[in-house]
Amino acid sequence: MSLSRMADVSAFEHAPIALLLADPRADRLLAANDEACRLLGANYERLAARPFSHCLGPSLPLWVAFSDEAMERSPAWSDDLLLLDTRRVPHRVEVYGQALDDQRLLFGVIDLDKAEQRRARADLWRRHRRGHVGWERVEQVFERIERQNQLILGAAGEGIYGLDAEGRTTFVNPAAERILGWSSADIVGHDAHQMFHHTHADGSHFPVQQCPIHASFSDGQVHRVDNEVFWHKNGEAIPVEYTSTPIFETGRLVGAVVLFRDIRERKLAEQQLRDALAEVESLKLRLELENQYLQEEITAEINHREIVGESPAVAHLVRQIALVAPTDANVLVTGESGTGKELIARAIHAGSVRSDRPLIRVNCAAIPRDLFESEFFGHVKGAFTGAVSDRPGRFELADGGTLFLDEVGEIPLELQSKLLRVLQDQQFERVGDDRTREVNVRVIAATNRELGEMIAAGQFREDLYFRLNVFPITSVPLRERIVDVPLLASHFLRRACQKFNKPGMRIPPGQMEALKHYTWPGNIRELENVIERQVIVAQRRDLTFDELFKLAEQGALGAPSSSGPTLHQAPGKPPAPLTEHEMTQHQRTNAVAALRVCGGKVSGAGGAAELLGLRPTTLRSRLKAWGIESRDYRT
Repeated sequence: MSLSRMADVSAFEHAPIALLLADPRADRLLAANDEACRLLGANYERLAARPFSHCLGPSLPLWVAFSDEAMERSPAWSDDLLLLDTRRVPHRVEVYGQALDDQRLLFGVIDLDKAEQRRARADLWRRHRRGHVGWERVEQVFERIERQNQLILGAAGEGIYGLDAEGRTTFVNPAAERILGWSSADIVGHDAHQMFHHTHADGSHFPVQQCPIHASFSDGQVHRVDNEVFWHKNGEAIPVEYTSTPIFETGRLVGAVVLFRDIRERKLAEQQLRDALAEVESLKLRLELENQYLQEEITAEINHREIVGESPAVAHLVRQIALVAPTDANVLVTGESGTGKELIARAIHAGSVRSDRPLIRVNCAAIPRDLFESEFFGHVKGAFTGAVSDRPGRFELADGGTLFLDEVGEIPLELQSKLLRVLQDQQFERVGDDRTREVNVRVIAATNRELGEMIAAGQFREDLYFRLNVFPITSVPLRERIVDVPLLASHFLRRACQKFNKPGMRIPPGQMEALKHYTWPGNIRELENVIERQVIVAQRRDLTFDELFKLAEQGALGAPSSSGPTLHQAPGKPPAPLTEHEMTQHQRTNAVAALRVCGGKVSGAGGAAELLGLRPTTLRSRLKAWGIESRDYRT
């Protein structure tokens, strides 16, 4: 190394101010002289082993802006930056920045607190050099300052007290006496830490070696704390924020002054505000979702709130509902599509003590497989793509009320264990969250599938089945309660007349008798759709179903196969009972006939599902099971 190069290195190392050479783009410290190492409290090797940004603390954004300025227009200067030493103690610094090339910056750093101390010492020496007259003037100045300080201390609203280098109290202002309950005579000359700063807010011991106030005696730094407590004379914890400022005399630390503020009212107001905002946000989200579900219920095609019928099957059903409704037992409602399983669930909820809370309905057949868990249990923001905010699930919305799981047989097997846990423990976690939440939910499940066969095939958990099937209810098909057809038809007629503004319509006795001789494979929902359709197309006061039955006999509306009964049988002669196989074939033939009429259209207005009085999801499920492709019938 040349002599000039060695001289440059020596000058860098022994410069009287801290010098730091950094690569801001790589976040690396390239060199630090002795003064910089003393300021940061470690040797260069230790400082270079970590990113340079670790030394910048909360003023990192200001450092970034300052570095950009130095790169563009050197030299740059700032006195509002901080540096953290290895103990994470902040130092207020004055910084000069010089770009050496397009990657390196040289920082000249001056510790502002030490600079102020040096200025005070220099001023003291200047006064000393002026001689005796100068000292007399200084003494007069100090006397005036002391009187002013006493007035200021007495008028200050914040608590102020002084400490010597041993931690003993040297003075206390009236505000400190008022806040702490101790008099000046009680405190002055005693260890302030042991009197009112000895314990953390949680009751744990606060060692004096960890006290930021006492740290001022050793490091000569200003310490600001905004979340600790001082202890009142009566033992009450007082939340405070304070600043501990070291006092120097001829360059020697002789104590500290502590200024503190009672922040009980502020803390209380902040907590009340946080609680209120959290409650408002939670209620807002919950009310929005409950309103959404209520709107869905209003627009949904709900049959009616009361069970209509006088058959023995209906009487038995009403007795079962009356028995189970007042309890919290889970209920499993089974039966064919269109038999009114949701109506039974609503009747159970209405008769329970939970009736003032919502009945939340979940159509398990309509939920995409990968969204089941989020739909049931909710999610937190960022849990998956598209989760832009926290969202409660259906279980959370049903807290205190009833959750109706329609088409429960469609729940994926991998989710059934989580559903079982909620039923057993009434606990769950939102997707992406580790917080366990508790709910109080009653579950009513419904299905048109044979869960026993699904259990045997490994498609449904047996333990979940037993947990749901605490009180089983069977919703009988309309063909087994055919005596209720006139009551149901009259009920649907009244609703349709009001809905379509066509009052005075009626069903003649002969036509009503004909309705009783149809097997109604679509059950109550099919009957309702047939009544509404005839009210729409009727040109006279009396409804007639002759054309409807004629089309059915021709196969247009799905008449039974030749092996089964026809729609238009002789009055008074009941249809022959069908075997399960015959019934399945009958439904299949029905579905194919409807697809032909609708040109392969399954859902929507004029679709096969509407024609048959089925839900589109139910019809698609049946078509899939029968291996029927709707596109084969498109015209």
